[in-house]
Amino acid sequence: MLRIILFLATNFAVMLLIGIIFQLLGIEGVLAANGVDLNLQALLLMSGLIGFGGAIISLLMSKWMARRSMGVHVIDHPGNSTESWLLATVQRQAEQAGIGMPEVGIFDSPAPNAFATGANRNSALVAVSTGLLQRMDRGEVEAVLGHEVSHVANGDMVTLTLIQGVVNTFVIFFSRILGHFVDRVLFKNERGMGMGYFLGSMVGQIVFSLLANIIVAWFSRQREFRADAGGADLAGRSKMINALRRLQQAHSPEPLPNELAAFGISGGGLKELFSTHPPLEVRIQALQSGR
Repeated sequence: MLRIILFLATNFAVMLLIGIIFQLLGIEGVLAANGVDLNLQALLLMSGLIGFGGAIISLLMSKWMARRSMGVHVIDHPGNSTESWLLATVQRQAEQAGIGMPEVGIFDSPAPNAFATGANRNSALVAVSTGLLQRMDRGEVEAVLGHEVSHVANGDMVTLTLIQGVVNTFVIFFSRILGHFVDRVLFKNERGMGMGYFLGSMVGQIVFSLLANIIVAWFSRQREFRADAGGADLAGRSKMINALRRLQQAHSPEPLPNELAAFGISGGGLKELFSTHPPLEVRIQALQSGR
């Protein structure tokens, strides 16, 4: 909760600073001189409510969405020795990491994968795929679980959600400004919101969203290194390295849903700038060098 309060306070300060800068630079006056009659402070506030609202609702629903979209079977009562071992391992790691015991689940997928999600570090969900259990030995699975428990302990779900909220805010804000500018200046529309507004806003939304995704992906990649280091602390450095090497040997894992991708263990995408994970060889090198 403290992390959320501090982050929201920081973001509110950033939004306030941008409003002041716009006033000092006279940007609102420049827009008005070109027929763009916008209240930038009201637009910034509305953008923040929409941007943060969507991100936070997604976070609050993340466990429910994970169960539904991935078909996660939460282990309430272990039905075999593997499920018992999974629960015991996560419980031990959660105690070491100083967090509440997460729910532990398994989802059916031939690809080796795992993820952690949840709005509260003391009430999270850690899930592994059947493919991961089949392809990795227990030492490697232990390291993967440590990686996911570290995501929870580091508060990565909340942090990335709030970062997403910030970039969503500015995507909405600047795309709407662009839409009004195109409508009034280029299309010479003098009243209401015409076709130029909708076209400009749409193009701005696409372009600014691409730029925003680069920022979010960069933060996500930095947290992967921290989670790898956490997994090494909880399970052992050699086990974490072996787990990443096992992933290198496996076929490309199937992608997780977008809302879970930043917390999985799969490798990077085709475009490095938009990848939520660093290349596996880079992660291994970081562990080997003690970073």
